[in-house]
Amino acid sequence: MTEQELQERRNAKWHTDGQPIRTGDDAREFIESVGFCLMYPLRPPVLAPTFIGAWAGSQENLPTWQHAFADPRAKDATEIMVRTLRQKHAFEAPLFGETDLLVSASVFPYFYGLVGDRNPRAPIKTGPRSEYSPLAAHVFQVIQKDGPITKSRMAELLGGSLSEAAIDRALVELSLKLRITRVDYRADQGAFWDVMLRWCPDEVHEGMNLSIAEALTALVSKYLECVVAAEQTEVEEFFSNFIGRGRVREAINALLAAREFQFTHIGSKTMLQVPPPRPTQAAPRKLVRPGQPIARRPRGLRQTAAKSADAVKPTDAVKPADVVPPLDAVNDAAKDAVRPTAVSEAPASQPVTSEAPKSE
Repeated sequence: MTEQELQERRNAKWHTDGQPIRTGDDAREFIESVGFCLMYPLRPPVLAPTFIGAWAGSQENLPTWQHAFADPRAKDATEIMVRTLRQKHAFEAPLFGETDLLVSASVFPYFYGLVGDRNPRAPIKTGPRSEYSPLAAHVFQVIQKDGPITKSRMAELLGGSLSEAAIDRALVELSLKLRITRVDYRADQGAFWDVMLRWCPDEVHEGMNLSIAEALTALVSKYLECVVAAEQTEVEEFFSNFIGRGRVREAINALLAAREFQFTHIGSKTMLQVPPPRPTQAAPRKLVRPGQPIARRPRGLRQTAAKSADAVKPTDAVKPADVVPPLDAVNDAAKDAVRPTAVSEAPASQPVTSEAPKSE
């Protein structure tokens, strides 16, 4: 594979080859195909597909999140994205700071198993060793009690003179551990937030039962399938946004040892790639055991045996050796004729003889 061929395969998979997505079904199929994608490109760039790129059908002149408000393509793409979230075909994971990561419903349990809270039912505790600020704990209580809820309604219930930026910081703290998620958006009210466990309980419970190593190896494998091929440093850079590079390296080595990954040369670069599926061997033909009834033989062999049986004429059938035709069936005109009898088997110590029947 050349570098140009690699880019062409990525463009086809990421819908940046002039074939944009336009409907909710297109968006669902796209996210399910790639597994996860960024909403907007990052600067510096990260090797991953983007939802805005799939909507535009190209990777040229895509807006970042800072300039999305001035690009009409971003508005249309956001409407389709929100519809996908509302229908639970995808979920948001704000793991890249500037832009959201959109994750398909089938892949989301692995992300939750990797970065999600292992005890989402427990109340949030504050203190010197806590991952959450006191404001984040209060915001979570409000969302848990009254969600889905908007930021403006949160500010009313929390009271005081909280700024919108302070509430945003609390929402980010909770979102990073996947305790909450954005479930809807309306132009006149803004985003609606709810508790992740209440919004998608099945996916959360499935993710809680996954180990970190199991979740990470599955996500690394899906990422490499999404980008077709990548250098190891590119894989580590993508996942280093939410987990240590050392663990990513261990997952890659484990997949290489299990022959789930292989190295390939593309241009002057050495890249990781998921090997093509191995050809399956045809099942051996079933043999017929001697004496097996025709009804119990494989269908093809049963038909062959039936045709073979029809080809045998009645006159060709061999009669048992100890059967002698009845004498009353013999023509009266041949009574005096000498007719040999059937030869019967004799013991090995005695010679075999035949006698003609005596005439009356």
